[in-house]
Amino acid sequence: MTEIREVAQLGLADRYGRVATDLRVSLTDRCNLRCTYCMPEEGLDWLGKPELLTDDEVVRLVSVAVTRLGVHEIRFTGGEPLLRRGLVGIVGRTAELTPRPEISLTTNGIGLARQAQALKDAGLDRVNVSLDTVNADTFKQLTRRDRLKDVIAGLEAAQDAGLTPVKVNAVLMRGVNDTEAPQLLEFCLARGYELRFIEQMPLDAQHGWHRETMVTADDILGMLTDRFHLTPDDASKRGSAPAESFLVDGGPQTVGIIASVTRPFCGDCDRVRLTADGQIRDCLFARTESDLRSPLRAGADDAELADRWRRVMLRKLPGHGINDPSFLQPARPMSAIGG
Repeated sequence: MTEIREVAQLGLADRYGRVATDLRVSLTDRCNLRCTYCMPEEGLDWLGKPELLTDDEVVRLVSVAVTRLGVHEIRFTGGEPLLRRGLVGIVGRTAELTPRPEISLTTNGIGLARQAQALKDAGLDRVNVSLDTVNADTFKQLTRRDRLKDVIAGLEAAQDAGLTPVKVNAVLMRGVNDTEAPQLLEFCLARGYELRFIEQMPLDAQHGWHRETMVTADDILGMLTDRFHLTPDDASKRGSAPAESFLVDGGPQTVGIIASVTRPFCGDCDRVRLTADGQIRDCLFARTESDLRSPLRAGADDAELADRWRRVMLRKLPGHGINDPSFLQPARPMSAIGG
């Protein structure tokens, strides 16, 4: 136990030798889409304003992570983070931290056309945009909104603003958009976007995920190799990166596959999550959380907050357990956790 305490002082270390240096910060649980694999059409019971961290509280906890705990990558997420009114200011204040972390944003792209340049000017480095199809009818079916043009405009604005590399995240649903993988890759290759397919994970609010209907990494590779020549990107050092990268037609452009279910990479995980209401999650699929909002509002200083955070990480399990028969889906859906 003494050795564990000594290791923990170096940063956000767990009992298995992993150290979290990548913090995902959810700024809101709200979203302006209703993706069928995420939430019901009527939406969810959103967090009330008193429950949400204020802008100052978000920046305070991010500062603790960066200046005291060795975190050097910050990803702002949601819900949809562009719905957070103070987003530009939060990004700007994060960019002023020393040492300055890498700052990115995961978004559905709606509203990005209006905010891309301001976010870049504030210090945002790059964006990940969720886009599962470039077919307008399929987009409307998947998201229950007719907003494909807005997402495409957001991608273009991000590219123009220099929020590069612009990454596109796509989830394939069997019987909906699973035949569109090659078309989506062609769209991204033509525009210089980096496409990553993500296996659907058991994080939907409806708890309707079924392994037998999931489009797997092998399925995706099979669809793509019918049209493209893919080879492992040996020059890319994956490390803790979730995506397995492949050269497309000899490169240099690539496509990635994040196979959290069929090819888990828990042993190299370097991520920790802060929810919009101030809870620490040591794993995306964790069924427990640890409260930082209460001690923060009760007057805890930075040293105490950092110590609480370190102790949370010592409880992290060796893996997410999706492939264990005893696995139970987290009570919170992805929109409330933050990717």
